[in-house]
Amino acid sequence: MGLLNSFDRYMNNNSIAKEAQLAELTLTTRRLFLRNCTLGLGGIALGGLLSSCNGNQVTANLFDPMNPLAPKVPHFAAKAKSVIYIHLAGAPSQLELFDYKPTLAKLDGQDCPDSLIEGKRFAFIRGVPKLLGPRAKFKQWGESGAWVSDHLPHFAPLADEVSFLKAVHTDQFNHAPAQLMMHTGSPRLGRPSMGSWVTYGLGSENSDLPGFVVLTSGGNNPDAGKSAWGSGFLPSVYQGVQCRTQGEPVLFLNNPEGVRQDHRKASIDAINEVNRLSHEEFKDPEILSRISQYEMAYRMQISVPEVLNIENEPAYIHEMYGTQIGQSSLANNLLLARKLVERGVRFVQLYDWGWDTHGTGKYDDLDTAFVTKCRAMDKPVAALLMDLKQRGLLEETLVVWGGEFGRTPMQENRNGADNGFQGRDHSPDAFTMWMAGGGIKRGVTYGETDELGYTGVNGRVSAFDIQATILHQLGMNHEKLTYTFQGRQFRLTDVEGELIQAIVI
Repeated sequence: MGLLNSFDRYMNNNSIAKEAQLAELTLTTRRLFLRNCTLGLGGIALGGLLSSCNGNQVTANLFDPMNPLAPKVPHFAAKAKSVIYIHLAGAPSQLELFDYKPTLAKLDGQDCPDSLIEGKRFAFIRGVPKLLGPRAKFKQWGESGAWVSDHLPHFAPLADEVSFLKAVHTDQFNHAPAQLMMHTGSPRLGRPSMGSWVTYGLGSENSDLPGFVVLTSGGNNPDAGKSAWGSGFLPSVYQGVQCRTQGEPVLFLNNPEGVRQDHRKASIDAINEVNRLSHEEFKDPEILSRISQYEMAYRMQISVPEVLNIENEPAYIHEMYGTQIGQSSLANNLLLARKLVERGVRFVQLYDWGWDTHGTGKYDDLDTAFVTKCRAMDKPVAALLMDLKQRGLLEETLVVWGGEFGRTPMQENRNGADNGFQGRDHSPDAFTMWMAGGGIKRGVTYGETDELGYTGVNGRVSAFDIQATILHQLGMNHEKLTYTFQGRQFRLTDVEGELIQAIVI
């Protein structure tokens, strides 16, 4: 004990020795151990990989330690290779699109029963609102008999291509937290987005393009901001790359004036050589992210302008989507989404802002503003499904459509007043989403709401169930896709989430 105490005093009083000890501990890491015995562990890993194969099921990942975006093996055989997620920020009204309620139409204008509002929290409703019947006409379509409103004349004939989820619910009734819940699995900032989890779990199939691309329209980003496609506590290489259809496709991607491409390449090579030396010493995964991002940015200078150029698309494609060259629009973004998945981009996230129809004026009412948004969305969404199908891509591309919550069956009456415009408040208890392609059953309607479309009475699914199902179609078990952070294992679905068996093949 005396010798140990003397050594402790020496270490405490000798800063040079302390620094040397810290450096030694830094270098003696698990990663250094793995690097120094790669041959032996490689054999172990190969044996584990072979033994874990059961038919088409593979439970191990192949990982290139110097390329975080290298393609990886999924947990089991995937039904989809990529995802196009269309999020309508602001939350479209299910009662004007897919959830037809004739009883609500009969009760239009009557006072809302106390049982519907007692103990409920609303964003804006005050006092006793009046029930508001559907502001659209409905018809059943296809062999499935799915109800679709006349706001979606192009999409309606394709109703048999999708699976409707009629009783999606959430516990968030404000936009930003609800969007974060839907896309990151938490209403609070700091969690990785779904696209980040997907690229972390599967990597990217195209080394010249990001694995996770974000496209926005409607004039604004979603209320949750760029955190909706951030990487959270995952390495930053997995965050979404926002691309644009106006101006530079990616901000700051082009070389500064006077810098030639060969100079840019030489600079990146020199910087990354320093980064590689730093990674060998410190094993910080963010250094790998930095290396990968420098190299990706260089390759994107050539690949991105080409893939984000829609001018060379044939005239019938522009007519089908309703695109306008040089404009920033949902139609342009949906065409770009098809081009991106065609080139191996794993996850394409679209946000279209402006679906918050409170009825405070003509700019956000159900009879004018909402109809305008539907017309801008209907044709290109239908075109995307048809385009993917005719190219043989729909079977391997999972298309997801929806908002962050639903709308109430009663008039909003903000501050208890009726201003003559029709609108609905936020409603987290029930809303409609749909999925298509990528191993999803065709012509299925799962879940049901009450006679007013207010809450789900069967087939209720949560944001976590949506997330678990998307990951499953990509070949990943949502309970096994984890990342250790602050001493615990995290996953996209936290401690919840179940596969929606009724809609998957």
